[in-house]
Amino acid sequence: MSEKEILAALALTRINYFHLAGIRQLYEALGSATAIVENIPNIRDIIPDISSKMMEGLRDVNTVMPRAEAELTYCQQHGIQPLVLNDPLYPHRLRECDDAPLVLFYKGTADLNQQRVINIVGTRHCTVYGQDLVHRFIKDLKSMCPRVLIVSGMAYGVDICAHRNALQQGYETVAVLAHGLDDLYPPRHRETANQMIHQGGLLTEHFTQTNADKINFVRRNRIVAGMSDAAIIVESASKGGSLITARLSREYNRDTFAFPGAVGAPYSEGCNHLIRDNQAGLITSAEDFVKAMGWQDDAQLQEAQQQGIERQLFPQLSETEARIVAALQQQNDQQINMLTVRTNLPIAKLTSTLFELEMKGVVKTLAGGMYHLLT
Repeated sequence: MSEKEILAALALTRINYFHLAGIRQLYEALGSATAIVENIPNIRDIIPDISSKMMEGLRDVNTVMPRAEAELTYCQQHGIQPLVLNDPLYPHRLRECDDAPLVLFYKGTADLNQQRVINIVGTRHCTVYGQDLVHRFIKDLKSMCPRVLIVSGMAYGVDICAHRNALQQGYETVAVLAHGLDDLYPPRHRETANQMIHQGGLLTEHFTQTNADKINFVRRNRIVAGMSDAAIIVESASKGGSLITARLSREYNRDTFAFPGAVGAPYSEGCNHLIRDNQAGLITSAEDFVKAMGWQDDAQLQEAQQQGIERQLFPQLSETEARIVAALQQQNDQQINMLTVRTNLPIAKLTSTLFELEMKGVVKTLAGGMYHLLT
């Protein structure tokens, strides 16, 4: 991604923060943030019905360019990746959502486009019951699905419990923050966040010097929901942020699940209502979840790996498998987002074929979602 394109995207984000749908329309029509900036004088010829408010904002793009340049400099100095919407590293699931941010800021090592991505969210007032559910769920899931990216929001309660249990089980875990990457809220989670940078990551749509205001916590829920295959609500009161995530998950056509709780328990009311109203599937274990998602193949692979897969010396490769192998022969140890670019294969087809190659002992996965060709 060129520096010019990143700067243009940062500037557009700065002036159109609350007009994501409109800026997305422009982006898709012109193909890049740079093209939008360069065509501002005749933008109405391209999008005749553009709002006057957005047009007024676009005219101010040069006034915010110094702020965009300062932000990019900060990113470069602190190992932060600005991910523009058409960047291969940008979460492709989130890209499908109309209100996806034009730019994300990311610091970490995890592949945001892993084959399996789930979010685990819930109340900030997590009970012992909720803590036990999170611990057992993640531990059992690891034995059945060894490669799942766990996403949450770094908040007190269920969120931090999910992050810490993911780290303990060897999962990568990503926190979506409600502020810039120059700060951390709550500050007492700093040690966990530092560990996640090397075993997952921190992700936000916010510039530095952005306060963790209430509205930002609400907005970040759409990123949590949009970048995931499924949402899992552990505990929730009758009103709460996790219910917003559950609603957004349904709106994005993602799978949504909830753990039931005791009738009358204040932090189980939200989950029980979701289940009662058919807004979330009832699960009581990781096994329930894996079956509902149809992820049993992961468990089969885990079993095969435990037994020891013997690599075939001269395996029979399909045309698609051969294409992937050829790409890895040119450059070994690639993440799936780069492989999809170099093989020109859809993500769904690529992930299923990589699974077959693992079963044949032709490739194996490394830390950080890298695929390694066994020679």
